[in-house]
Amino acid sequence: MNIIVNGESQSLESDASLGQLLVMLGLDGKRIAVEVNRDIVPRSDYDSFKLSENDTIEIVNAIGGG
Repeated sequence: MNIIVNGESQSLESDASLGQLLVMLGLDGKRIAVEVNRDIVPRSDYDSFKLSENDTIEIVNAIGGG
């Protein structure tokens, strides 16, 4: 299946989860925020969130401050 991650095309096996994508990209456990098709996905849903053909994923570093 083909998806777009931060503007770049990526190929994944069918039925891959968002959590699997993050592991593949070396981002699991990092402080990030993820949006799939313009909807923010909570960290607790990463492993159960199934990606689909042509999904657009934006991944940004989460920055805290005050």
